[in-house]
Amino acid sequence: MEKKNEIDWSQLTLDMDDYLPLRDVVFNTLRQGILHGLLPPGLRLMEIQLAKQLGVSRTPVREAIRMLELEGLVNTVPRKGAEVAEITQKDLHDVLEVRCALEELSVELACKSITPEELSQLHKALYTFKELVPSGDVNALAECDVKFHDIIIQSTRNKRLIQLLNNLREQMYRYRLEYLKDLSAHELLVKEHQTILTCLEQRNVEGSKRIIREHINQQYEDVIQNLKNHF
Repeated sequence: MEKKNEIDWSQLTLDMDDYLPLRDVVFNTLRQGILHGLLPPGLRLMEIQLAKQLGVSRTPVREAIRMLELEGLVNTVPRKGAEVAEITQKDLHDVLEVRCALEELSVELACKSITPEELSQLHKALYTFKELVPSGDVNALAECDVKFHDIIIQSTRNKRLIQLLNNLREQMYRYRLEYLKDLSAHELLVKEHQTILTCLEQRNVEGSKRIIREHINQQYEDVIQNLKNHF
């Protein structure tokens, strides 16, 4: 199903990098468009249209689409061509299963290493999220949600864990957006973030791990329900 009417093509612009081949610049542009919801699941990726929009030839667009296919973000459908991959229950389960394990470890380490300054940053991030809830601005809320979790991750001081979760964050972004489209979930997120913060302040390892599990499992259930309702 195509969703052309929902797309603001003016947002799809190349962020040029003198050190990258044009193919990679196009790839990064389209990848961010998919992950951030600008290019929605099911959208046909027309080489001519994309080349015209980005101001490039069809060759780097074609190469970028092949790279996106290798990442699982694009599928090639016989007689239809390339289209943005749908969000499947299996993909969502796999990503959130890994995220849950890594974030449980992150809050366990954070309980031992988080500083008063970082706790203060979490309070500010939580306050900002609360202030944004009435606006219903899904993209702003997603960025704020990312910031809240990033403060916790950075507080672990574990460089390898930080790297793994940063890589996973990109893959998580479009699932996060799908979850936040449900406006009824916003107040629950505020409560869950508050509980996470309280557990970290109390250095409560088991409580932190439990609420993170509940937090991520709730997202899984809500996104799956949203997808069922949509289709």
